[in-house]
Amino acid sequence: MSSLLVRGGRDAGGAPYDVGMSGGRIVSGRADGPTYDAHGLTVLPGLIDLQVNGVAGIDLTLEPERLWEAAAVLPAYGVTAFLPTVISSAPEIRDRALAAFGGGPPTGWSGATPLGWHFEGPMIAAGRKGAHPERWLAMPSAELVAGWSREAGVVMVTVAPELPGVLDVIATLVERGVVVAVGHTEASAGEVAAAVARGARVVTHLGNAMPPLRAREPGPVGAALADPRLVSGVIADGHHLDPVTLAALWQALGRDRLLAVTDCTAALGLPDGPRRLGEQHVVARGGTVRLADGTLAGSAASLPECLRTLRSATGCTLAEAVTTCTATAARVVGDGERGRLSPGARGDLTLVDPELRVVATIVGGRLVHGGTD
Repeated sequence: MSSLLVRGGRDAGGAPYDVGMSGGRIVSGRADGPTYDAHGLTVLPGLIDLQVNGVAGIDLTLEPERLWEAAAVLPAYGVTAFLPTVISSAPEIRDRALAAFGGGPPTGWSGATPLGWHFEGPMIAAGRKGAHPERWLAMPSAELVAGWSREAGVVMVTVAPELPGVLDVIATLVERGVVVAVGHTEASAGEVAAAVARGARVVTHLGNAMPPLRAREPGPVGAALADPRLVSGVIADGHHLDPVTLAALWQALGRDRLLAVTDCTAALGLPDGPRRLGEQHVVARGGTVRLADGTLAGSAASLPECLRTLRSATGCTLAEAVTTCTATAARVVGDGERGRLSPGARGDLTLVDPELRVVATIVGGRLVHGGTD
């Protein structure tokens, strides 16, 4: 933690904005310490990505021990906090992931803060598994989730609400402080409602790995749009959703119930070519990441790229778009210290140019990406 004054920038609404940080938090008035000249830049709350499979050649399911290495790279994409994500895999992978998180960062490390893990699976529907290896899918049980808690480092778990026994598992996880998401599912709207009644509050990558909305079969999409208790993750990378679909979701959900996520993989930051998603071989090409059969397998997009796509498809303001991966993301994980620029909040900031290119990233009042003037 350190002190820093960011001077000469503008907020997301275009108003002149200076912000001081001391002891890693935003303070009212000026702060002692160095000054960062932000003239020509927009000062945003630090971006939060709640679905990160990997980055820069690091796949977090294949190598969860590289968590802190991946976290050190993410500020280059404006991310100040994130949920590292493990897809359906061998049980020992999740054990290794929790050990890597619990062990803390190496000495001298700096980067985006991992808030805890997102276990996407293995309690998902085989018919909507997407890029998840079918052999690692599992039925819900108390034994499977033994030890999964917020305290242990599990922040979010994605489940299919139609699976037998899953409602009791949802209730158990919620009691332990875990955010439960609905995804990779064939569920009816009624089955989603039952999951919500037990405490599920999020939908994982709405519109993907689930049946479409139909007039008499609303399914997970209809449930997500209709239930004000649900916040929906949306991958606005220009490939997972048609622009018209994205605009329709925006009109229904707005900035407080649309959660912008990347679902980024090890392909982020690398040229096209073969990559990995856990034990799966994937290919990054033309902005997409796919299995050999063409199934989408995460993205190669950054959050600023997703925000540009969201704005282009919907016409929303910059402030509205940014809310979807700052204040909304922080609220989903119950983190009152992030996602806002106000005294007492963490000194996490993302500074961008007029094209939403990341120029500097500040975590806990310390500049971790971008040089000083």
